[in-house]
Amino acid sequence: MSSVAAPADRRFRRAHVKPARRGWRWRTKAAPLARYAVVALVLAYGAYRGAIATVRAHVLQVNRIVVRGNERLSQGEILALLNGLRGQNLVWADLGAWRARLLASPWVRDAALRRSLPSTVEVIVLERQPIGIGRIQNEMYVIDDRGVIIDQYGPPYADLDLPIIDGLAASSGQGRSLADGARAELAARVIAALKVRPEIGRRLSQIDVSDLGNAAVILSGDSAVIELGDDQFLSRLQTYLELAPALHERVPEVDSVDVRFDNRIYVRPAMKSGKKR
Repeated sequence: MSSVAAPADRRFRRAHVKPARRGWRWRTKAAPLARYAVVALVLAYGAYRGAIATVRAHVLQVNRIVVRGNERLSQGEILALLNGLRGQNLVWADLGAWRARLLASPWVRDAALRRSLPSTVEVIVLERQPIGIGRIQNEMYVIDDRGVIIDQYGPPYADLDLPIIDGLAASSGQGRSLADGARAELAARVIAALKVRPEIGRRLSQIDVSDLGNAAVILSGDSAVIELGDDQFLSRLQTYLELAPALHERVPEVDSVDVRFDNRIYVRPAMKSGKKR
């Protein structure tokens, strides 16, 4: 038997068809879902950061003000000057501007404000120290050692045991200041020198600084004007006090005593009319 070769019939061949991609539909849906997920995450993160910022802003609000260094000014008076600071953000509050408000008070010589986390502002106040009651143009003022007028003297300051200071008036060319700084400084030096001997310092009743080269004082219990010059105030006054009994014996009514010169004391008797120079 002979073999018969039959030609291959292409109609019976299996067609080479690529299978359909089943993941196509899933991917078309996944892309928008991914975008939505990203947007949702961004929104959630933004909300989280906003919540954190809100919490931090609340925590960093100034809700406590601590005041130190004040003596004459009450804490209430200082807090009144800082009205509006409480509730501000601790980080962004302009402490320089609030310091300027404090310095506007005549009693405040200097001030410092410091932040203290999480919500406190510390206020350190340096007050002016009154040295005397300045008599200027027939008015009485509480003044400090720089000649700064702190306030007009009145009943609220009746507790101040301070000498009266004359001759403080500033010249017309010194602007709006009523007191001359150099004269105030001379008076401050006299007061500081006499404080070394409290028993003498307590007797200081009046100071006259009209002459910058010659401070004159009056002690309580003694009507004499004692001229001390511009230095050695305590030693010169002690010289007078040692000789005062003998001087008053010889001159019952003394107008003034000049102790500026070593080993010499010049005494001017009071006028018979009782008027002083």
